[in-house]
Amino acid sequence: MKMRGLMLLLSTVGVLAAMPAPARAQAQANSEDASSTHVLLVSAATPPTNLTYVRPTQKTKFRNYAFDAFGPYPIVGAGIAAGIHQESNSPPEWGQGAEGYGRRIGSDFGIAAVATTTRYGLSEAFHEDAMYYRCECKGAFPRLRHALISTFTARRGDDGHHVFSVPALVAPYAGTMTAVYGWYPGRYDYKDGLRLGNYSLLWYMGANVSLEFLYSGPHSLLSRMHLNNAHGAPNASPQP
Repeated sequence: MKMRGLMLLLSTVGVLAAMPAPARAQAQANSEDASSTHVLLVSAATPPTNLTYVRPTQKTKFRNYAFDAFGPYPIVGAGIAAGIHQESNSPPEWGQGAEGYGRRIGSDFGIAAVATTTRYGLSEAFHEDAMYYRCECKGAFPRLRHALISTFTARRGDDGHHVFSVPALVAPYAGTMTAVYGWYPGRYDYKDGLRLGNYSLLWYMGANVSLEFLYSGPHSLLSRMHLNNAHGAPNASPQP
């Protein structure tokens, strides 16, 4: 991706994230005046939503971690990222052809695995829930804002309140710093690790947007292929 295109995308993301969500109208029912027929009609017209946060078990969190780190999504993602790096010949020391592509796909997969392991490991240390929960709001812009903000937040406590997440911010850079000082050519340093970490953070942000807007319910194609739980909470409320 060219730098000019990346800066344009980041600017667009920032503008959208800063847009305020529409105020939600609140209605208070008058139980003394409302008839039973009116109550039934309102109940039928309003679909039930799951507003109760259920903290995932250790088994659920570990299963999602394993799927998110070593499942089909990181493999496909590494293949796409390696193709982009192959096209831009980055790093040039790795050359072209099958050998160069193989080194790049292994590198990108390793970066993703380290980042995911860091995110889930630090989340355990900070007692945070790192899984993604789809927005209970309505409208494209509020849901987009929720997806972008969720890149930097997590759920904590039995009530699942939102907090700024240090693990979510650190994880992308942990992966790229490991690559820079672990297997990248010697001329790369921390500046390159930070630059590559920005790309990883942007990639994770895009994954959250996909989880928010791509239907992954019980009858979706992803569910039938058992591919619908990539770092997304299994008990998230469905969206139309």
